[in-house]
Amino acid sequence: NTRNIDKSLKMAHSYFLPLFLSLIVISSVSANFHRDVEITWGDGRGQITNNGELLTLSLDKSSGSGFQSKNEYLFGKIDMQMKLVPGNSAGTVTTLYLKSPGTTWDEIDFEFLGNLSGDPYTLHTNVYTQGKGDKEQQFKLWFDPTADFHTYTILWNPQRIIFTVDGTPIREFKNMESVGTLFPNNQPMRMYSSLWNADDWATRGGLVKTDWSKAPFTASYRGFNQEACVWSNGKSSCPNGSGQGTTGSWLSQELDSTAQERMRWVQKNYMIYNYCTDTKRFPQVISSVSANFHRDVEITWGDGRGQITNNGELLTLSLDKSSGSGFQSKNEYLFGKIDMQMKLVPGNSAGTVTTLYLKSPGTTWDEIDFEFLGNLSGDPYTLHTNVYTQGKGDKEQQFKLWFDPTADFHTYTILWNPQRIIFTVDGTPIREFKNMESVGTLFPNNQPMRMYSSLWNADDWATRGACVWSNGKSSCPNGSGQGTSGSWLSQELDSTAQERMRWVQKNYMIYNYCTDTKRFPQGLPKECLAA
Repeated sequence: NTRNIDKSLKMAHSYFLPLFLSLIVISSVSANFHRDVEITWGDGRGQITNNGELLTLSLDKSSGSGFQSKNEYLFGKIDMQMKLVPGNSAGTVTTLYLKSPGTTWDEIDFEFLGNLSGDPYTLHTNVYTQGKGDKEQQFKLWFDPTADFHTYTILWNPQRIIFTVDGTPIREFKNMESVGTLFPNNQPMRMYSSLWNADDWATRGGLVKTDWSKAPFTASYRGFNQEACVWSNGKSSCPNGSGQGTTGSWLSQELDSTAQERMRWVQKNYMIYNYCTDTKRFPQVISSVSANFHRDVEITWGDGRGQITNNGELLTLSLDKSSGSGFQSKNEYLFGKIDMQMKLVPGNSAGTVTTLYLKSPGTTWDEIDFEFLGNLSGDPYTLHTNVYTQGKGDKEQQFKLWFDPTADFHTYTILWNPQRIIFTVDGTPIREFKNMESVGTLFPNNQPMRMYSSLWNADDWATRGACVWSNGKSSCPNGSGQGTSGSWLSQELDSTAQERMRWVQKNYMIYNYCTDTKRFPQGLPKECLAA
């Protein structure tokens, strides 16, 4: 019911997860428009009243109006309570945004596109870096934004930008510079707001024009709050210049599982446009093919011990005293989701190792491993996982399996995207290795890898979507697939998958490097502490 929805939306404000708590010198002050902003245009149409607590902007046929913050910020959390133009607001646009000066500007946008009486506003969001945007997501709101004040928040830190409405996150734009996506992180920005006429495009593509008989149109503001690294005279008010590495909660803030669930609810029910799913606007070619071993792999060693049969549907590897055998994919990949159905060596497999892994060439290689360590008859296999970056591993986790992997085929999956690596067994995640470059942990994201395997049985191998690397180029747009609509490229674990993974790790994990204090007497790796 409505009361429960309102209650859950208010509770959502507490869902953000501060990674650490401490005190740093950051501007955080209560609202006073006389002190914090200046009205920059509108010839009197912008007014500050109520001892600096209320600001109004108005629009008539001659002009709109606008204001800007007196401070510049390099990262911050900016809150504004706004009550939008009521009634027939068609053709009007009310904005709240951060922007840097110059021709290669950075910008983070809320834009509220008016509509006819009774029809909902469109909330338009965008991110520009170095003058380049095209990152639009649009929403309808689940309330009337003209009936009362509502809080709109831009949280901008070195790792992500989060757009929230009344504490509910509606969008997260992560820092993906590691895969070549621009992110605004070095140009100080001011906060701006304006009310202006844009009836050539704002409402139904410009078909509905502004009804000037309803003018003046008025939007109201209060509760401006700035928790931010203020930029002044070439210096930041935060330690280390930008706040990078400090412990202020918003500077390291991310969405916890509850907040992510609320954001998915908003995006499922109220998102009306997402550039990431606009395949007409961004035509793309992502490799996604069914299994054919003749086409997809080559047996590289074993002197005949590897065989492809059943019209390319079945591949077997064998091991005897003289040699084992192995194969590799013909393609290289820079990110992908690789599935393999495998039936392991039955009976007494002690001393054998069956592998499925991704690896790049060279002495500073990247690698993502499944290794199945055989055992005596009746004793379970050990499933060993590891991640190497630039030739450095030491990220082992080991498991027993909850089934007999020799009795039938089971599906083992490596999902590798710019944000995380997920290891799954029969669709159940057993391990997640997140991109923690922000705390100094290496992550494989710039070396194309082939799929390899040795000593194994399989009747189905498929690349279910991958960015194939060939002649120095990726088959995905922007090199890495960032911004495409392949679900695996932005896939993460929802709350149900996280619960399943916790069940596996509680009941079947037998080794975790993140808890091995004897091995790391000087302190556990950074990603273990930040996870």
